[in-house]
Amino acid sequence: MDTSEVIAKLLDEHGQTYADEAGITLRDKPAPLYQLLVLTVLCSIRIKAATATAAARELFAAGLRTPRAMVDSDWQERVDALGRAHYVRYDESTATALGDGAELLLDRFHGDLRRLREQAAGDTGALRELLQEVPRIGPVGADIFCREVQAVWPELRPFFDERSRAAAAELGLPHTPGDLANQVPPKDLARLAAALVRVSLSRNAAEELRAA
Repeated sequence: MDTSEVIAKLLDEHGQTYADEAGITLRDKPAPLYQLLVLTVLCSIRIKAATATAAARELFAAGLRTPRAMVDSDWQERVDALGRAHYVRYDESTATALGDGAELLLDRFHGDLRRLREQAAGDTGALRELLQEVPRIGPVGADIFCREVQAVWPELRPFFDERSRAAAAELGLPHTPGDLANQVPPKDLARLAAALVRVSLSRNAAEELRAA
């Protein structure tokens, strides 16, 4: 297959964003942006992505879709929601981190991540630093958030983190952000980044693409 065929196969078979998998209809609005932040917190430890997205769905099903709802919830309620998704070992510490992160967001940004975006003023580095002030989110978590939120924050495009670029190189694809961005319309950049990450986490998927 040539490059365009590999890209098409990537998007078709692996191009679901993690926000979509978690049931988040991502828009540039406070609630869905916060839900993406919750998902980022859940993904920021060594745990399977499917477990993290399942945990996010459980939290949202329990009504914890906004920072105010998270702060007002009982710590045990958060632990129980994580437990239903088998988000084990880290359930108690994560329940605490979610509560603390929601309080920080309310105190500093009135619960609206668009204010964090404004503070970063279009500087991706500044945005990543601000994100890392949220409990549990480190450099990898900041990359996860930026990779997904570029779907609705165009100033971040194209955002391909180290993992997605390495996966592209392994598949023989262009592997700089600019060259990858030339392969798809802007609306598909987050999907392509997610697809590359998914393939990097699946030996079988990577081997199938390389063999095609």
